Amino acid sequence: MGTVWSRPQKAPRQTLTLDRIVAEAVALLDEEGVGRLTMRRLAERLDTGSTTLYWHVKTKDDVLDLALDAVFGEVRLPAVGSGWQGAVRELIGGWRAALLRHPWSATILDRPLMGPNALERTEFLYATLAAAGFAAPKPAAYSLSNYVMGSVVMQVTWQDRDRDDTGEFLRERADRYPALAAHGLDHAWDATFDEGLGYLLAGMEQSREREDGRLG
Repeated sequence: MGTVWSRPQKAPRQTLTLDRIVAEAVALLDEEGVGRLTMRRLAERLDTGSTTLYWHVKTKDDVLDLALDAVFGEVRLPAVGSGWQGAVRELIGGWRAALLRHPWSATILDRPLMGPNALERTEFLYATLAAAGFAAPKPAAYSLSNYVMGSVVMQVTWQDRDRDDTGEFLRERADRYPALAAHGLDHAWDATFDEGLGYLLAGMEQSREREDGRLG
């Protein structure tokens, strides 16, 4: 049967289109999360029958793949001329923002990212790193993608469980965890993400310069 990406798309039937299905699926997921998504509930929201819905998408996995790729489609590709670090910062920052706008997406990032929107942005990242002089851009791209996905999963999970008492918990145990009590989890998500990304890019730049020196 293949995946939703490998099967040829069918022509729209009546007023139901794949774009409309995906938009409604994203809306449902935003409102209620992955656990509440079923083909029957999606068909009801679309005011159509399950048979008509199955004519466009075969499984719930198809819907999730399409919805996740729609989230990647919200990430704007950086303009040319901002330098490799500026372009990477913009791309990764936009990726993080899109995932956080749709917290359910953090729970399905283990799916193969083979949709056109995800592939276009991954291609941009690889091409940017290759043009910057990384002879093997894969490790750098892998580090960046895992950094953004890991940070989003942590933030979504933490906020979902309402951990506002963490600071007090650590202060009460400062004798046991002094470093955490002094510098620990203060929920400054944006600043912490940006600073961590800066460390990652600085290390990548040093690696690139050493590589240039060896090649030269």
